[in-house]
Amino acid sequence: MTGEGLGRDTAPSPPAEAARPVARRLGWAPYALLLPSLVFLVLFFATPMFQAFVLGLQDRGGSWSLDSIQRMLADSKFRSAVTTTLAIVVLVLPIQFFLAMSMALVINAKLKGQSLWLYVFALPLGISELAAGIVWVSIFTQSGWLNTILQGLGIIDRQIIWQSAETPWLIILTVVIAESWRATSIIMIILVAGLQSIPHEYLEAAEVYGATTWQKVRRVILPMLRPSLQVAMILRVILAFQVFATVIALGGTGVTVLSAEAVRWANDIDNDHVAAAYAGLILMLSIMATALFLWLLPTREEQYA
Repeated sequence: MTGEGLGRDTAPSPPAEAARPVARRLGWAPYALLLPSLVFLVLFFATPMFQAFVLGLQDRGGSWSLDSIQRMLADSKFRSAVTTTLAIVVLVLPIQFFLAMSMALVINAKLKGQSLWLYVFALPLGISELAAGIVWVSIFTQSGWLNTILQGLGIIDRQIIWQSAETPWLIILTVVIAESWRATSIIMIILVAGLQSIPHEYLEAAEVYGATTWQKVRRVILPMLRPSLQVAMILRVILAFQVFATVIALGGTGVTVLSAEAVRWANDIDNDHVAAAYAGLILMLSIMATALFLWLLPTREEQYA
């Protein structure tokens, strides 16, 4: 009998207490701890969402009807709102992933002044969406900082109008830049937590085998970061579908998004039913995006389930 077989045959069996399911040993304690969070989610998330769906499927008289959805689809700004929202989501996600991953790797490298880098990278988290929009308005306005710097360097001869309704793609670009600056820190913090949970033995083994930095990132770090990436991407895409204040601050009426249309129908037109239909659409798009990321970025447990 080989040593491997001997070790396998003579290995002590786990004690009965250790083999008992963890949930059975803990009893009702986990459920009691989860109860406050569950109550909070039901009261402030599930109930309003259900009410919004009901409101979107009723007319002003309270009867069940698809009139609100039909009015939403026939709205002159509906297609533009959908296109702009999807464009922002598609452009923001890869930019923020690249930036957040770079920032997280810098922090995890434990360079000199690591705490300073963390504070600098996390600074935008303390700025509200509207405040961030106002800051970037001062940058992108016709006589703002960007045009002033570009003219001073001799790169442009005359000021560029970044926020013109005639060039909505420029407005979308400014919104993408502002959103990337404002919300990349959210993804970065999640990725930093994921990086710090990766055992150092894996990276040391990769170094022993002569792996380059890119190979370590691709073959070791990214596969083990899947749970963190899954959470970060889902959170960011949901927030991107809800972007509102930054668009209003930078674009005004030049461009529109789904959340802005929901606010317009609720406040300006005074039709909560169509506004609820827009809100329901945002929720459905968020659910579809969440399902897509769960499928594209399965964790190890989900892969072998």
